[in-house]
This record gives sequence, structure tokens and C-alpha cells, in this order.
Amino acid sequence: MKGTEVLIANAFYALLEEKPLSKITVREIVERCGVNRNTFYYHFRDIPALLERIIKSRADQVVREHGRLESIPDCIEVILQFCRSDRQAILHIYRSVQREVFLDHLERLMLYSVEEFVTTAARDLPIPPEDRDLLVRFYKCALIGIALDWLNAGMNYDILARADRVCDLFAGSTQRAFLKSAGVLPADPVI
Repeated sequence: MKGTEVLIANAFYALLEEKPLSKITVREIVERCGVNRNTFYYHFRDIPALLERIIKSRADQVVREHGRLESIPDCIEVILQFCRSDRQAILHIYRSVQREVFLDHLERLMLYSVEEFVTTAARDLPIPPEDRDLLVRFYKCALIGIALDWLNAGMNYDILARADRVCDLFAGSTQRAFLKSAGVLPADPVI
């Protein structure tokens, strides 16, 4: 986003920190940032279009800023970076009728994170593409579930500490799955 769009987006986000999305009007946004309604509509079709652009921009920024992802807690850190600042605004978006826009981009971030993690963690193993896809989807779904639980709880617990604990409880299971897929470990006997 550029110039006037950033001004409008910042005003909107400031309002989101103060009140639910359903209570925000274009009039309030333009008054807050000092532009007229025509300027708003020149840049954005409506408030949902503004919201989508902001969330997409934020998700894209998180992807650009993240380095190598070597663990599940690294993937959780992506969620934290996406949601950490502007906590109240994120909760207002999550609890609004525009929730799907937020969830679509959260899912895109998780897919990116898990693909990076699997690529890094299994870099020297010949994992068949179908197993790689299965593992990526499994971890993406698990992380989305963790993120939704955290959001439903109002982001009121330390999600990273819980992710670390889960990783501790399941220590070695990811590497074991990679090794089994690559044919390095035999399949476990069926009980």
C-alpha cells in the first residue's frame, strides 16, 4: 500500500483497536485520517475490501520477514508475528463477519510455514511427494487448530510455551515420520 492507502489503513486499524468491526463506518475512517469519502472509495470498494488488503499486506510482510523455519515452534512464531501487535484489532477481526478473510490468510501463512519447515527438516531425505504433501497438510491442520484455540481463548495464554511442550512430548516423532517415509526406518509392526 502507498501514501493515502496507508493513511486510510492506519486510521481503520486504530479504530479496530477501539471497537468491533461492525461498529466502524467509512465516515469515521475518513474523519480519522482527514480525507474525504470519494478518496476512500477511489482506493477501496468498501470496508471489507480495505480489511482484506490490510490482512493480505500483513501476511505478505510476515512471509518476507521470516527466515528459515526449523521447528514447529518456529511455525508458531509466524502466527505470533501475524497476531502479536494490535491484539485487540486482531480479536475484533476474528470475531467479526469478516472472520473468513482473516482465516484464509492465517491458513496461507501456516501452509507457507509448514512447507518451509518440512523442506528444512527433511532436506537430505528422499521423501516421496505424496508423503511430503500428507505431512505438510497434517502439520498445517494441527497448527491451525492450535491457532484457533488460542484465538478463541482471546490470545490469553502463551501459545509458544504450549507448542514447545507439545514438541517435547512428541520429541522425535517428526524426524521418525521423515525417516520412515524415506525408507530409512522400517514400518512399525501392526498391533
